[in-house]
Amino acid sequence: MSTHAKRERLLLADLLEGAGPEAPTLCEGWKTRDLAVHVVVRERRGDAAAGTVIKPLAARLERVRAEFVAKPYEELIQLLRTGPPRLSPFALKQVDEAANTVEFFVHAEDVRRAQPDWTPRELDPVFSDALWQRLESTARVLGRRSPVGLVLRRPNGQTVVARKGTPVVTAVGEPAELLLLATGRQDAARLELDGDKEAVARVHEAKLGL
Repeated sequence: MSTHAKRERLLLADLLEGAGPEAPTLCEGWKTRDLAVHVVVRERRGDAAAGTVIKPLAARLERVRAEFVAKPYEELIQLLRTGPPRLSPFALKQVDEAANTVEFFVHAEDVRRAQPDWTPRELDPVFSDALWQRLESTARVLGRRSPVGLVLRRPNGQTVVARKGTPVVTAVGEPAELLLLATGRQDAARLELDGDKEAVARVHEAKLGL
């Protein structure tokens, strides 16, 4: 049975392939080749990927990234499509689903929404609920850098507090859009932000996410 993560993996690979290696993305300073390298190194070279959070491993991460940057772009896309090595934790369906559903969805939007002619993607209700569940479990972590109180609310009224505090800004939108806000992609998210004008401006400027 196909999983959300598997579907998003293939979609991301298709988008990266279609855009080519030099297209812009929503990730500051990254073109599509850089994004492809990031997702491939993350699941194929865990020994180096930890360098994003463990400073002593940062130099190793940069060396490994350089190795993958030098690979043909088509090879990077194929590595993403085929998935992690058999002995990788990401090869386990449960781990793949838990760790990659949001990762691949957000990065697919990084490619899509960086293009001038992008259009909203219609998500099925089951997938929207899956994104909401993940957002509920990570909202406090993703929202910890918010300079004001931040509440995330779906159109159906479901609500999660990303950060307590005053003044409060309430973001209203579909789970996909709220997730983009929470991961620092405010300018690309289609949302309604309710609150004091100055507080809303501060949320727009905040470095949200991990």
